[in-house]
Amino acid sequence: MATIGYAQLPVPAGGDSPTVPADIAELAEAVDPHLLQLVEDQADRDNRLADGPAQLLAIAADGTTWLKASASENTWITLWEPLPDWRPITLKSGFETGDVGIGIRRRDLRVSMKGRITRTDGAKIDAPNAVNLGSVPADCTPDGLRTWASACSMAGPTINAAGRLEVLGKNTSSSYGDPGDLLWWYQGETGTPWVDISGDYWMD
Repeated sequence: MATIGYAQLPVPAGGDSPTVPADIAELAEAVDPHLLQLVEDQADRDNRLADGPAQLLAIAADGTTWLKASASENTWITLWEPLPDWRPITLKSGFETGDVGIGIRRRDLRVSMKGRITRTDGAKIDAPNAVNLGSVPADCTPDGLRTWASACSMAGPTINAAGRLEVLGKNTSSSYGDPGDLLWWYQGETGTPWVDISGDYWMD
């Protein structure tokens, strides 16, 4: 039996006996790991391909693409996946979505947030210490404190274009909130009409 190509596919040579069914079966088994494996979703992938060889390529119905990283373990690398839908953020009493819709989504270990928050009474968001704006979903609560500079309105006498936004982590203790709460710190004069929460943080 001769082999051809980078995949070393078995092809009967001139001196081989004419065992056509066995030869075709051997060729099919050699080709199969190099084919694109179509699955419905991750559960279907794990059910059908968990014992497959390393470098097996699988694509789900939504386009998510995985490469098997181990011949002995059901370990896969995600090569591509569609962005998940935006999910709601729970706002504290007295706050509402501003003129830019708010949302949060998690993709693997990265969490993204968007949108603006205002007060329901139209007053400025103003406090000498942290303001608890709301909370993220439980699966988006990081282990430790996450912070980033967050833009805000510059209307009025303030000259500060941003403040500090925090997501309290599971191991964070704060008198201003609980793990997963979204805190806003601002030192500009008279506060700000809205806070833009757009930013990213990592779960690990």
